[in-house]
Amino acid sequence: MVVTPRVVRTRKIQIERGAMKRVSGIVVHQTGGSTAASALNSYQNASATGAHFLIEKDGTIYQTASLKKQTWHVGRIKARCVAEMRCTPVELQQLRRFDPRGENQREMRKIVPDRYPSNTDSIGVELVGEALPLNEPNPDRRIYVAAPDAQNDSLRWLIHALSVTLRVPMTEVFRHPVVSRKNRTEAARVEW
Repeated sequence: MVVTPRVVRTRKIQIERGAMKRVSGIVVHQTGGSTAASALNSYQNASATGAHFLIEKDGTIYQTASLKKQTWHVGRIKARCVAEMRCTPVELQQLRRFDPRGENQREMRKIVPDRYPSNTDSIGVELVGEALPLNEPNPDRRIYVAAPDAQNDSLRWLIHALSVTLRVPMTEVFRHPVVSRKNRTEAARVEW
């Protein structure tokens, strides 16, 4: 656990999965909810997903999982070679058919930086932030709110501290929808 007055320890063992042998990246998320309390309450469920850190709108940082444990916060990863325009002919052929499960399995045979960080080797940081309008039935049509200054300040501090302490290059810090198929506006208006 991180030991600093800036981080409130609120460990939720329900979101911890297997051991994390190394940390290769950091993935930034938004909760979709309006309060830290609602996210923390959701972490109580036995099958809960969650991230290692949660940042409230006022900038309060909660550590919710050990840095030595995996959490399920990423989902299936996309092929990094597509974004970086460096796929091999074999990879391009495999990617012609939409198969997120197969794509994830192939990517997981690689190591970072040849693939995106995943649940097995990344720290997740969630910012409390709604996706609006709430009555939109299609979650991909909702738009995530911008993070307030206090939240961005805390995120910047945390990303820097984790990057230095865990030796994670800033090139391995990503918004959730970059690495996985999520709402493209998630964490689009947060800064680190």
